[in-house]
Amino acid sequence: MRKRRKVAVILQLWQNYDRGVLSGVAAYVRERRNWSVFVEEVEHQRIPNLREWDGDGLIINFDNRSVAQAVQGIAKPVVALGGGRGWYDETSGFPYVSTDDEAIGRLAAEHLLERGLKQFAFCGYPPNRSNAWVAKRAAGFIGRLAQDGFACKTFQGRYATAQHWERLQAELVAWLRRLPLPIGLLGCYDYRARHVLEACRTAGLMVPEDVAVIGVDNDLVCDLADPPLTSVEQGRFQIGYTAASLLDKLMDKKPPAKLWHFIAPVGVVSRQSTDLIYVADREVAQALRIIRLEASRGVQPDAIAARLQLSRSTLDKRFKSSIGRPVDAEIRRVRLERALDLLARADLPLRKVAHEAGFANEQYMSAVIGKACGCTPLQYREEHRPRGAGIVV
Repeated sequence: MRKRRKVAVILQLWQNYDRGVLSGVAAYVRERRNWSVFVEEVEHQRIPNLREWDGDGLIINFDNRSVAQAVQGIAKPVVALGGGRGWYDETSGFPYVSTDDEAIGRLAAEHLLERGLKQFAFCGYPPNRSNAWVAKRAAGFIGRLAQDGFACKTFQGRYATAQHWERLQAELVAWLRRLPLPIGLLGCYDYRARHVLEACRTAGLMVPEDVAVIGVDNDLVCDLADPPLTSVEQGRFQIGYTAASLLDKLMDKKPPAKLWHFIAPVGVVSRQSTDLIYVADREVAQALRIIRLEASRGVQPDAIAARLQLSRSTLDKRFKSSIGRPVDAEIRRVRLERALDLLARADLPLRKVAHEAGFANEQYMSAVIGKACGCTPLQYREEHRPRGAGIVV
């Protein structure tokens, strides 16, 4: 029988990121069933003396300076985490698990490019020791846009704390008013993107018509934002699971094959803040709005053409010229996006998912998902939902 291992997980659990990481650690622990885990809810209530602690291994967020200092010279297996290296030192030999921030930036850029936007902006923070992730997300975002020949406006601001909230927002409003419209904007994480939504209201700018806004983290606040905020879902669960797996190997005296482990983002959770496709053709733009509002209610291409007083062939030709695909393909794309979102976030039977997304039946939805994603609806749900979540078939 394997020895029960004592493991300390020292995270900043007031942060959504760290709570997501903890869910991945918990899943690994449930599978292995031989860990006794110490977790402290309050940030400052740490293990008093890590060098005297009689445990077997630690998973630590190195964005906290005092904790990073406390583990210097510790003779126990440690796996490091963090949002931007923080106080992590490579010479420690601790493996470091992090999100792939450049991939996050690229994914956000591709989402906005798919909307037909041709002007872009990034809203970040002034750099510090623990937010290197901001610059990496900006680099991924700007680099991907440059591949298609587009430039990007950037904003850092001078104020990074809530103590300067009004001055920060005033700077942000002034910057937004100088931007060319329409524009697609990435906020470095969800709360920064929410700052942008608030500043847009103050500046009299419409979201998504003037400014399409996307954040990062898929925090619960995204559904509370006005309008609901599109966000890149980080692989927080995967980070925690990977960190726990690495620690288990270290406790088995198996050295890591590499120090740095970058976890890819899960995908984009699309909501109203980017829910438009930007085109110059007025009738195509109107048709796209109809599709956005009514695709899940079963709207058909011929009905859209009739409402716009155009022939179906004319509308298809203008769609292909504007967005590169005919009307029925765009309807199918919107329904697919809705179905995938429901599969990832809701415990609905597949027949209900098909109905809510606007597909005629479950079999047709399954065929569309199979062609687009190379998997069944249930396989997609299993891959994109946190482990342990209930599943209804």
